Amino acid sequence: MMRPSGQAPATSLPIGSDADLAWVRQQVRQYAAQLGFGLVQQTKLVTAASELARNTLVHGGGGQAEITALDDGRSRGLRMRFTDQGPGIRDLELAMTDGYTTGGGLGLGLSGAKRLVHEFHVDTEPGRGTTVTAVAWVTQVPSSRPGAG
Repeated sequence: MMRPSGQAPATSLPIGSDADLAWVRQQVRQYAAQLGFGLVQQTKLVTAASELARNTLVHGGGGQAEITALDDGRSRGLRMRFTDQGPGIRDLELAMTDGYTTGGGLGLGLSGAKRLVHEFHVDTEPGRGTTVTAVAWVTQVPSSRPGAG
C-alpha cells in the first residue's frame, strides 16, 4: 500500500449507534468528492463504508472508523479503517465467501465490500477484535499530452 505524503491526519469517527453509521457514510462521501472520485466511485465507497461500519457496530459491539486521504504524488485515494474490540471473526474464510451474510446489513458481506475497493485487508483473531482496511484510488484518465502520464 502506498503511504500518504503530506496529508492531514486521519479523521477518527466513533461507531456506537445507527446515527454514527449515517455520519460515517456522510464523511466518506465528502472525502471522496473532495478527492475527485466520480459519482459511481463515491457510491461504491459509501456502500462499502456502510457495510463495514454496520459490521463494526453489530458484530464488534462498536468501535471506530478512520478515514484518511492518500496522495503518493501521482494518485489520490481514500483509506477507510474500521476497528472493533469485539469477538473477532472465527472463520474468516467463510466470512469472505460470496453470499455469506449474517443479515442486518446491505447483504454484501465482507466479500461484497472487498469488490467495491482496490485494496482490502482483514486483521482478526477470535477474542481480539477485528480491523478491516479498505483503500480506493481515484481512477486516473490518461492525459493526451505528449510525455504525460
